[in-house]
Amino acid sequence: MIKNVSIGKLKFPILVLIVLFAFVFIQAKKPKKAIWRPDPNTIEIQGGAFYLGASDEEVDMAMMNRKKLVSIPSFWIDRTEITNFQYHKFVNYVRDSLCYLALYGGGVNQAEDTVLKVDWARMKRTNFSSKAVIEKLNELLLSPDNRIQGRIEIDPNKLIFRTIYVDLKAAARASKGLEQSIGKFIVTENQPVYPDSLVWMRDYSYSYNEPLTRLYFSHRSYNEYPVVGITWKQAAAFCNWRTNNSDYYAGHPGRPELKIDGIYRLPTEAEWEYAARGGLKTNTMYPWGSPNARTKQGWLLANFKPGRGDYFGSSKDNVYTMKVESFPLNGYGLADMAGNVAEWTSSVYYEGGYNFIGDFSPDLQYNAKNDDPVSMKRKVVRGGSWKDIAYNCQVSTRNYEYQDTAKSYIGFRCAVSMTPKKK
Repeated sequence: MIKNVSIGKLKFPILVLIVLFAFVFIQAKKPKKAIWRPDPNTIEIQGGAFYLGASDEEVDMAMMNRKKLVSIPSFWIDRTEITNFQYHKFVNYVRDSLCYLALYGGGVNQAEDTVLKVDWARMKRTNFSSKAVIEKLNELLLSPDNRIQGRIEIDPNKLIFRTIYVDLKAAARASKGLEQSIGKFIVTENQPVYPDSLVWMRDYSYSYNEPLTRLYFSHRSYNEYPVVGITWKQAAAFCNWRTNNSDYYAGHPGRPELKIDGIYRLPTEAEWEYAARGGLKTNTMYPWGSPNARTKQGWLLANFKPGRGDYFGSSKDNVYTMKVESFPLNGYGLADMAGNVAEWTSSVYYEGGYNFIGDFSPDLQYNAKNDDPVSMKRKVVRGGSWKDIAYNCQVSTRNYEYQDTAKSYIGFRCAVSMTPKKK
């Protein structure tokens, strides 16, 4: 019976399979090219002109945000505030890259440190319970007298990200910047990356917040909550890391063809306000457009403090931070541009800044050094938080915090500058 079976009908399908296999093989041999792609975590904000400044009277009559018509180029911005889960990627990257250096790169105290290309496949195969591996990681571990119940763990104070960049502003200020060596403008910064979880107790002297100190950043139940305890410097370091490691951030380490071709950074103060307004033509007070902070049914429209001593406002709302996207999005599809946590911007806080900033892509920046006066370390914070009254959640209300200070009510989101899409 088998001898009489005809295979003539199978010749064409087999030929097709051979051709397809050859095509796939040839394609696999071709070098993969990066293609233009937007970050799925971000929303594109089309550029335009708007009135920067107060949408209502200033309660404190400080005259710090007078109206000014300005134009903003297009940019992208994160849909939500950076969450604990997203920031964990940064912490894990620094941890794993330093472990790789300790195990396979000759130690962590080298010039290249976290810019060394890590073999992620090799790291995945590493047995971290091995005694030999633990011995090599000794310089990153907690010292014996700092271990709890003898647990061998990474010392969070040793998770330091080394940032190397060119200070373009300094080069631009130089009279003949292009004629000088680039080495004159290269800046190297070592930035600890682990959040300061003690802010929950430090910010509130007579409150019981130990559970938040212990669990807020470490427990998976808080993964979708906005990260806090982050200084402005840490937020800037995160943006720098995300620019160079967007493949790792997206869950594809070692895949350069999947990188986002863009520059991640903190939004300028003007960009933040423009995005918060949600494309509304009228100069409204809040991201949702209404002058009211509640619905007709009495529900809060954002996570803020509705009254003295009352952090709930209604049975639906939480007493501190909430999961991102717990409230309606604004006109651009952005979440929590009012309340939940206030957000760092890239701009320096100066009371009279609106009087002399430009009207095209306005900004006022200065990267303060450690020995600079304290007044020069103030960075603009926008959006209000879970502990603030509604006035602080208005899109035009300005506030500040010092760039080396972390708080339990300040987080951040990234803006992205990208090249135009090729046709």
